[in-house]
Parts: sequence; C-alpha cells; structure tokens
Amino acid sequence: MHLKDNPSLPVVLVFAGNDPTGGAGIQADIESIASMGAHAAPVITSITVQDTQDVKSYFPLGLTGIIEQARAVLEDMPIAAIKIGMLGSLEAIEAISSILVDYPDIPVVLDPVISAGGGATLMDDEMLAAICNLLIPKTTVLVPNSEEARLLAREADVMEACAQELMDMGAEYVLITGSHEKTVEVINLFFGNSRLIDTFSWERLPHTYHGSGCTLAACIAGLLAHRIDPLSAVHEAQEFTWKSLQAGYRLGMGQLIPNRFFWAVEDESAEDI
Repeated sequence: MHLKDNPSLPVVLVFAGNDPTGGAGIQADIESIASMGAHAAPVITSITVQDTQDVKSYFPLGLTGIIEQARAVLEDMPIAAIKIGMLGSLEAIEAISSILVDYPDIPVVLDPVISAGGGATLMDDEMLAAICNLLIPKTTVLVPNSEEARLLAREADVMEACAQELMDMGAEYVLITGSHEKTVEVINLFFGNSRLIDTFSWERLPHTYHGSGCTLAACIAGLLAHRIDPLSAVHEAQEFTWKSLQAGYRLGMGQLIPNRFFWAVEDESAEDI
C-alpha cells in the first residue's frame, strides 16, 4: 500500500519558522511528528538566521503567504492536528487565527516561542497580547516553559496561578515545563479542567539543547493526531523528548541538538541481538 493511501498516517499541519541548523523549528517538528507515526505538513511563518548559539535575525512571511500555504494543504489533506511554533509577526498570528476559526474541530498545540534558546527576543508586547486574545482561546494544549507562562499570565505569581489564568483565556490544557527553574529535577506541571492534573519529574541533563520545546510540542500534536487522549499524549511526548535530549549530539559551538531518531538506533541494536 502506498503511504498516500494509508489511513493510519494522520497529517499534522505545522506553523513554524525555518532554522538553518536543523535543530529547531520546522525540521524539529517534522522529525518529531514522523517519530510519532504521523505526517507533517509544514507551513513556514518566518525565515531565520541562526546557529546553535542564538537567533541573529529573522524575516517573517506576510499574512497572505501564510494563509495560502495553509489553505492549500487544508483543502487537499485531512488534517488531524495543528501545531504552532515560532510566529515572527503580528500578521502571522492574525493569519493563523483566521485559519483556526474555519477549522474549530481540529486539536491545536501551541508552543509560544517568545525568545530563542540563546536569549534573542522573538515577540513584542503587541504580539503577546494577540496570542492571548487570538490563539490561546483556540488552543487544545498550550506548552509554555515557566518563563513564557509568566510573560503570558502577567497577573499570576506562581505556576498554578499562571496555568489558571491561561485556562481562563481559553486554553483547554496547559503543560508548563520547568527546565528554566532552579530545581534539582525538571518538574513539568499539567493542568486542565481548572486544576492540576499531573506532575512529571525528569532527570535534569547536564547540557542545554536546541529545539527541545519544538520537539515536545510537535510530539504532542503527532500523538493527538492519532486521537490519543491529552494526558497520555503529554506523558508519552515528554518521555520521547527526554530520551532525544539524552541522546543529543553536538554539531555546532552552542547548544546540543536532540537526536529525534534515537529510536531507530535502538531498533537496529535490537535486531543485531
């Protein structure tokens, strides 16, 4: 059977920027979604100039270009989930919002990429407000790190209050990751139905990684595309992400790149036994 005829291969529509290192952005999403047994349909929102240390500059695509890319796919393929990463401009937020309005039944995973791993700012206050007003109300699973959660929920003082404020904005579920916190282990908090649903603890690895947030959010989207329930999707995506970081490799002079195909090496080793 040809893949195009395979009903078991769900399609995830991805909005993200292109990273020329291949560590984050669209390539990270494609690799992660493929590893979840789904097909990624990438819509470019921005062209970035970056290395494994930081984003140097970026060039956002216009509203029309983003909408036309997305609608060409939506009118041709049965989209099972949508993943949103780097936006790059207010126009991108407005473009994606207009798409989500027309497809309200497709689950949406939003990774609010406010700054790059190296610290470069990728979003101004106007864009932050637009995300809160236009995208979060249409989001199934919102995946901010703790710093992003504080910037989006400015009235809150603790993570639980941040999550509640984000759910009050309209997010159905919120997974706040704790890699930026000063804790021995990385503590991720999963919220839904106006309460804390689960707490996940992961060994803190010794390095920093380029594209870890992209990996986690894209994996969640890939699993939701298979109609896996959000709690199971969030747990499985975290496990995959941690393993990809553990198997990460250094190609540049900055952050390590996650090995999102670690499982292929494991399979080959098993076959050799």
